[in-house]
Amino acid sequence: MPNTSMNIDLIAPCGMNCAVCIAFLREKKKCSGCNFECVNKAKSCQTCIIKNCALLAEIPSGFCYDCSKFPCRRLSQLDKRYRTKYNMSMIANLKFIKTEGANKFLSAQESKYTCKKCGEMLSTHRNECLNCGEIAHYL
Repeated sequence: MPNTSMNIDLIAPCGMNCAVCIAFLREKKKCSGCNFECVNKAKSCQTCIIKNCALLAEIPSGFCYDCSKFPCRRLSQLDKRYRTKYNMSMIANLKFIKTEGANKFLSAQESKYTCKKCGEMLSTHRNECLNCGEIAHYL
């Protein structure tokens, strides 16, 4: 049965879709996502500068794209790392969400990150499906 966990609550303030994060998809010590408290959340996630940003706390949307400093230095650094290592841009995700809406974003993400072989969610952090081993075709 396919993983149908994509929803707006899993979009982190930085534009990361937690539904395609390895920490969310793994079986052991599963994280519930950036927007939720979780005992299995990595310390780096718990102390995330972006998630804990004082400016972000003042933004009704809860997304960095509505911040006057968007994209800030920290988000730009994170985005560069993810573009380089994982072929994914958090800044592009945020711009897409702002212009097209979260529902279109989630639909595009589901299409991009669904394994063509078994229908499970692929992780942006891995080159193959965690369920069946199929090589990810979104790279």
